[in-house]
Amino acid sequence: MRKSLALAASAVVLLAACATQPATGPMSFFVSSTGSGKGADLGGLAGADALCQKLAANAGAGAKTWRAYLSVPPTFGSGTTAAVPAVNARDRIGSGPWFNAKGELIARDLAHLHNGNNISKATALDEKGNPVRGRGDTPNEHDILTGSRADGTAFAPQTDTTCGAWTKSGEGSAIVGHHDRIGPLPENWAKSWNFSHQSAGCSQEALIRTGGSGRLYCFATN
Repeated sequence: MRKSLALAASAVVLLAACATQPATGPMSFFVSSTGSGKGADLGGLAGADALCQKLAANAGAGAKTWRAYLSVPPTFGSGTTAAVPAVNARDRIGSGPWFNAKGELIARDLAHLHNGNNISKATALDEKGNPVRGRGDTPNEHDILTGSRADGTAFAPQTDTTCGAWTKSGEGSAIVGHHDRIGPLPENWAKSWNFSHQSAGCSQEALIRTGGSGRLYCFATN
């Protein structure tokens, strides 16, 4: 009897939690319809955020504060140079929930975003509500710049995973994810939205050769 009551109580709590989450909402997430045009040189985090803000404003959502889902590794100090801590993508984008341009729920919160979100080719739309080309399309543009681990945190600084903190358009590399959750093999890395592989380089040509075009994930923080 006690077990039945406990299960019933848990069900009520779960239903109540679901009821507090809106099924639809105003746009607070999109894949950028364009990159910087300079490969992974986005002008640093500030330039990437400005791109998200500009695209959102052009789509009528400029009243929100927009941030690019990008991480930056820490830098170690030497001499009079102070160490700089890492910047984690997950810490830059608010707490959710997030909805795409059609009002569809992408993720309830940070935990859901990084474990069980609703990102797919059908839902990871640009700010205009258009689908983004993926694997099997010409050209394939499913590589989205993130510089992040699967949990949304930055890497150690020993390897370049962010094209010089998003300031390089030549040599280097950046971690990308697949917005369509499809890769050449049916393995977790191929299906990851934020942590699939490193790019072939930092130039626009290198990003295209890898399967992308320098696009970003943009999230509203409010």
